[in-house]
Amino acid sequence: MRITIIFFIIALLSTISADAQKFITKTGYIKFYSDAPLEKIEAHNRQVNSALDFTTGGFVFKVLMKSFEFEKALMQEHFNENYVDSDKFPSATFVGTVTNIKDVNLSQDGIYDINVDGKLTMHGVTREIHEKGTFEVKQEKLLGKAKFNLVVADYKITIPGNVGNNISNTVEVTVEITLEKANL
Repeated sequence: MRITIIFFIIALLSTISADAQKFITKTGYIKFYSDAPLEKIEAHNRQVNSALDFTTGGFVFKVLMKSFEFEKALMQEHFNENYVDSDKFPSATFVGTVTNIKDVNLSQDGIYDINVDGKLTMHGVTREIHEKGTFEVKQEKLLGKAKFNLVVADYKITIPGNVGNNISNTVEVTVEITLEKANL
């Protein structure tokens, strides 16, 4: 699986022009949170791969679904087997663009608002998304943050009626990454 991730990043970076400024991470963080009437569900994933072509704004993520960790092992098992079908759909990917990348000044530490447009593929379904976030330029690194909501039905993830009060139809997704210059 690790080889797949390495090839994914190499493939992305090879499509980027040689003079581009490239940033990558293999230790990004994604959290999702579901707040339903009977139960709150939270999962964390610290094995998020991401790459950014600063010249064009090209931005990609790859997240292994089985890398989400839950408070309860049974929740993790149900998530992988009953909801996201991790064996059939092992990862979620995002391919898009930071549309206002020119507003981010790499030579000036500070926090910059960003707009991200692209396609999120999860559970075999690809949908357009448009979200806002921030990049903080700090000591030649980009600290990216975003928080948004996803409707699970949009990705053909079904919630059985018998647990409908335990799982929300909408999950809050939090993304935090530290992108460092790629040494190519």
